[in-house]
Amino acid sequence: MTPPDPDASLNQPQQPAFVPLRYTPVEPEECLARARRVYKQMDRRRSVRHFSDRPVPREVIEYLIRTAATAPSGAHKQPWTFAAVSDPNLKAEIRRAAEAEERKNYERRLTPEWLAALEPLGVDWYKLYLEVAPWLVVVFQQTTELLASGERRKNYYAPESVGIAVGLFLAALHQAGLAALTYTPSPMRFLSDILKRPPNEKPFLIIPVGYPAEDCRVPDLQRKPLEEVAVFLEG
Repeated sequence: MTPPDPDASLNQPQQPAFVPLRYTPVEPEECLARARRVYKQMDRRRSVRHFSDRPVPREVIEYLIRTAATAPSGAHKQPWTFAAVSDPNLKAEIRRAAEAEERKNYERRLTPEWLAALEPLGVDWYKLYLEVAPWLVVVFQQTTELLASGERRKNYYAPESVGIAVGLFLAALHQAGLAALTYTPSPMRFLSDILKRPPNEKPFLIIPVGYPAEDCRVPDLQRKPLEEVAVFLEG
């Protein structure tokens, strides 16, 4: 009889570890009630450009980022970094760099069609909110995974994964009673330089976070109705 090979187990593929799902069953009626409550609250969400300078505790931002980081991601690579900035000097530096690029955009880079699309929003290259909002959460996409050894490994579906995490972050902060804006200066490589991020991280967007100003006003816009955004294929 051939003796067992002591190294045989080393040649076998390692089985992934599984744990029981933490889940409490919910009856359909309660599901519907919860879905309605979430919709009614989220339907009040608006992008805000006029913030109060009222402080927001760091712990609040920490929990919002924790919530965002529960997002699903390609191969569970979690390819995101949330850089939370409250330092007034850094916020001022970000504003100066953003406005320099935005002024070029509005004066010569943006097409007439693009400018016309922005007109109902009442926006321009002046970005005061980058200093007034108590927090700027700058989201970076990790284009590759950077190991301690310096080796890089591919991240899968990184833009999609980061986008989902941002959506959870926005939903969480609205549930917490705060307001925000998604802002994508172009180009925005300056964010990597100012915040000293590693070369495997690419700026994704800036999210100013805080309380809306008491006199905050938002554009009078309408969301598309359900029948324009959904298709149901039922058996």
